This record gives sequence, C-alpha cells and structure tokens, in this order.
Amino acid sequence: MGEENGQETIFQGLGVSSGIAEGEVVVHWQDEEEIPLRDIGLEDIPGEIERFEAALIATRQELLDIQQKIAGAIGAADAGIFDAHLLVVEDRTLIDEALRGLERDLHNIEFVFHQVAEKYCRTLAAIDDPYLQERVVDIEDVTRRVIRHLLGKSREEFHKLDRPHIIVAHNLTPSDTALINRDLVRGFVTEQGSRTSHSAIMARSLGIPAIVALPGICSALTTGDRVLLDGYSGKLVLGPSAQTRYEYGQIESRKVEVEHQLEAIRETRSETRDGKHIVLSANIELPSELDAVTRSGAEGVGLFRTEFLFLNRPQPPSEDEQYEAYRLVAEKCAPHGVIIRTLDIGGDKLMHLSDQPAEDNPFLGCRAIRLCLAQPELFKPQLRAILRAGAHGHVRLMYPMIGQTDEIRRANALLEECKGELAERQVPYCHDIEVGSMVELPAAMLIADQLAKEVKFLSVGTNDLVQYTMAVDRGNERIAHLYQPTHPAVLRLLAMAAKAAHDHGIWIGVCGEMASEIHLTPLLLGLGMDELSVVTAAVPRVKKAVQSLDAKGCGEMACQASGMTDPQAIEEFCRTYAKKHYPELFDC
Repeated sequence: MGEENGQETIFQGLGVSSGIAEGEVVVHWQDEEEIPLRDIGLEDIPGEIERFEAALIATRQELLDIQQKIAGAIGAADAGIFDAHLLVVEDRTLIDEALRGLERDLHNIEFVFHQVAEKYCRTLAAIDDPYLQERVVDIEDVTRRVIRHLLGKSREEFHKLDRPHIIVAHNLTPSDTALINRDLVRGFVTEQGSRTSHSAIMARSLGIPAIVALPGICSALTTGDRVLLDGYSGKLVLGPSAQTRYEYGQIESRKVEVEHQLEAIRETRSETRDGKHIVLSANIELPSELDAVTRSGAEGVGLFRTEFLFLNRPQPPSEDEQYEAYRLVAEKCAPHGVIIRTLDIGGDKLMHLSDQPAEDNPFLGCRAIRLCLAQPELFKPQLRAILRAGAHGHVRLMYPMIGQTDEIRRANALLEECKGELAERQVPYCHDIEVGSMVELPAAMLIADQLAKEVKFLSVGTNDLVQYTMAVDRGNERIAHLYQPTHPAVLRLLAMAAKAAHDHGIWIGVCGEMASEIHLTPLLLGLGMDELSVVTAAVPRVKKAVQSLDAKGCGEMACQASGMTDPQAIEEFCRTYAKKHYPELFDC
C-alpha cells in the first residue's frame, strides 16, 4: 500500500478536499457499544416498544440539532446531508422488522434492533453499488445513536484533543465531520469513501484537506506519527523528509503570495482587460454570511436562498419574520443589491407544514415555483416580505424551476395582489421591484426567448441544468461521471439562453457551481454571461480570472469549444486556456 522513498513512506489515496496539512496523526477507532442480551416476557413488550419509540424520537432530535448547527455554520445545502439520517430514523421497513423481531424472539429491543440493522447493512454492502455501500455509513451512524439512547449513554464527544492533529479513521460519519473542531483538525484521512461521500462533501465545505480510499491506513499508522497530507493529489507522506517539506513549503509560499495578490484586488472592479464589466456577486444561505461577502469584495448577493427559514420548524415563518431577515440582507448589501430567490424546495421537505402528499420522486414533483403556485397561502407572505424589504435597499426577486411563461405570469399576478394588500395596509414597499427567472430546466432554456419577454433578467442554475439535461443524479457514484458541465448540449443551452436575453435587452447570469470554477470562467464569459454569482470563498479567484481575460478572446475560445464533441476534451481545452492566462491560480 505504501511506497518507500528513502526515509519516507508515501501512500496514494484519493484527494477529495484540496489543501496541504502537516501534523501529528490521531488514529480513531470507532468504539462499538457492548449490547447486552436479555430474555423478556410477553408482558414486557409494551415497555420495550415505548423505550424504542423514545430512543427514535431522541435520535431524531439529536440529528435535527446537528443539522441546525451545520446550517448555521456552513449552510443549509450541506445540512441537507442529514436528511438521509432522518429517513433512517423514520424507515418503517427497519422499524417494523425490529418490532416483529421483538415479538418473535422475546429479547430486549436494543439487541433485536442491532441485529436487524446489521442485517440491513450487510444486504446493502453486498450490492455492487458504491453509492448504496456508502449509505451503510449513514445507517450505522443512526443505529449507534439509537442504541446509545436505549442504553442510557450520553452523546459521544468525537474529539476531545486540545492540540492540532490529523485524523486517520476507517471512515467518518457526516456527524463526525460536522462536529470536528476546525481550529484543531488540520485534515483527515479515511480508509473508505469517495469524492461523493457525505464526509468528503462536508470537508470541502469546511475547508479541511482530506484524502479517502486508503485501505489499511489505520493499521499502517500509529497515533503520534508525523505525516504530510496533500489533498490535491491524494498523497499522504509518512515521515516527510526535509526536501519534501521544503517542496511543499514552496507551494505554501506561492499560495500565500497569491492570497496577497487577491487581497490587493479586493476593492477593484471585476472587469476584463478589454473593458467589459462582469458583475461578480456571492451566493448565500444565511444572513450571517454577509460579513464574509463584504470581505470577499463581491458586488452584493446574486443568490439568497430562503429555504433555511422554512426547515425544521412546526409552522412556516410569518411575513414579519421573513421581512426582518430580508431587510437585514438588503441593508447590509448596500450599496450593492441582493437577488432573493423565492422558496426552492420540494413538498417532501414541507409535509409537516402543509397537507402536501408524499411523492415517489420529489425532484420531479411539486417543488419550487410549482409548490408556491399550488399553495398561495405559503407563497404570498414571502412575496410581501420581499416587497417590504425592497424599501430598504436594492432588492430583486427571482422564481426558481420555471418551465413555462404561464408560471411567471401567475406568480407576477400574485405579486401584484401582494402590492395591493401592502398598499391597503399602508406598509412601505418597493413598487417597481425587478423580477427575474431561474433558467435551470432544459425546457426553460429552449424557450428563453419567451421567458425574456416576461422578466428583467435570467439566472442560470447550472447544477440542476446539468442534472436535468443529462438525467444524472451526481450523488449516485455509478453515474456521477456523466455529470458533465462541459457537455456540448449544456454549452448549446447556455449560448441559446444568453442570446435570448441579449436579444430582448436583459442581462443573464450564472449562479450554479460552474460560476465558481475558475477553469470555466473563460467559457462562461465567451458564451455571453454578464454576471457570475459564486460561493463567497471563490470571489477573489474568479475576480482575478476575469481581470486576466479579454472578452473578445473568450468569445473566440467559446466558439472553438462549442465546435468540439467530447465533454472531457472541452473541459481540458478550457483548463489549458485558463492556465495560460492566470497560471498562478493553478499552482497552489
């Protein structure tokens, strides 16, 4: 597994979160609870069921607490990872089988539940599907929590160390990753995992260098070993030599130098060398992120996700509660503006707030604008709150998941109703608020010329656009390689939407992940995008990329890329072009 290189031993894994870390190893072995076996009588069954139900409720609350903590720290999108855990707690197949086992075997419920869960995990692990195999980690995590509650044990404190360290583990559950001390954990390495595993996703959000897929590493290392972790290449160096430390020190020096250069351009305009201004704004999920937006040098907020207000609560937020949140963002963004996206969530997440029926496939169901139009009593308070916030700053709003012009017209009709209601109440509001449309469905891209007549701007959600265009769930590792932002079909749709916007005198932006990828910046500029809304951490690098390019050259480059047929070749072509113009951003 390890490759000897003089005094060093090099282990090659899969780098899933970029960065370099050096430090002392702490090997983490997951402690398994010792589960007692007791015989029970028929008269004991009701009491065991009551204990089981209490443990499930306690576990659910524990997971909700973690989810809320993560939503506050790194955003609702990453907190959504715990939806899978919550589903395990509510899985009737698992629960009912445990109850049947309780009545059949007449053993204590923690012993029965553990046996059922183990069987469940063995079945999934035996399926030749890496995605399903990784979900075993979620089930094991939840099972461990339920049993801990049944045994009356307190919640485990994952890391109690008071010194910097690098975690080495067989695997880390999402909750392990979510609760680590970011000030002390310099990186982590696991024997299992992939780029799409939950812990890898969270490591990237937390900015912690990480390597996965290193079988046997727990046995190969000992707590106290000195290692150097390269999250870019996936290399783990045990006992790094002076030369290796020097080389990585040079990389770190270049990184610091680039960071200083990026800091120097923080207050400058995001403008190409030939004078085209590209509006560069930030995506946020919580008002608490606004200070970071200001520090990044972004021109306001190009996507304010409002879903956090609606999650994990017994009642939907009131108009006044929403207004206060939106007003705060509008005031803090000044002199720049904010684009508030109306509720973009599936009915499956809001079943507790409405009589929304369960759906077999919520991603293709009643969600986003469809849900809002179906439930105006949920939608109108949000519209009124946004209109009221518009009296305190430059506020725009946009509707998600638009697929036809009628949806915009119906939403705008409700918007006009809300204006009338506010006027009647003599409440100040923005009378001429700008309305835009997300274009993230292939249908929307194909009728972008029609949508452009109804709105003041278009914003491309590339994450959903690519998934819906390619019919790919990028969380499914078996087909994740088919999630290709540079597929010719995606490029054609982007170019089509940009032309439609400009033909009708409105601007178009990108607020999906493509906008944050600096190797795709020339392509997006060349395809005609006027605005890029990116994750806050990416703002300085994207600004440097824009300032290093010229719009005319990007147009020629995009034309050449659009004539190619292989998505991987297109991506490599884009990367080569980008490296030629700002190589320093790729060197560290």
